[in-house]
Amino acid sequence: MTDAAHRVSDRIGPGSVSVTRLGPRRYEGMNERGATVSIGGSELEGEHFGPGELLKLALISCSALSTDAVIARRLGDDYETTVWAHGMSNPDTNRYERIEEELLLDLASLTAEEQERLVQTIVRAVDRGCTVARSIQDSVELDLEVRDPAAGPQIA
Repeated sequence: MTDAAHRVSDRIGPGSVSVTRLGPRRYEGMNERGATVSIGGSELEGEHFGPGELLKLALISCSALSTDAVIARRLGDDYETTVWAHGMSNPDTNRYERIEEELLLDLASLTAEEQERLVQTIVRAVDRGCTVARSIQDSVELDLEVRDPAAGPQIA
């Protein structure tokens, strides 16, 4: 990356983000706390995220944060999870029509009934608490699957 300076806005506050152009189809994103991310077109080489990938990252990180406390209450503060988002934009409509979320979680310590209750709790937590999902669900079909990789799929 170059040393391109982010121009300062007089409106910066909580929730503010910016992108600064570094070169042709290459940008650096930054939040008001100074965290940065490299952004670019999918045709570019190198390590960066495309805007659609950032949308999916926003969705799954929101889902993960929305479920963190309810999962920790059941599995303990040291539980491990990885959340994936799958889906590509439709080239004909130039939009995301469907994004599939996959929450991978070790459920082996739970009975089948406890697993079912936890999955329902996870789905409710995302439905109530994930601002990103709530913001895009009217225009993008969202599917959440909670899955223990060792036990197979559990569709929520």
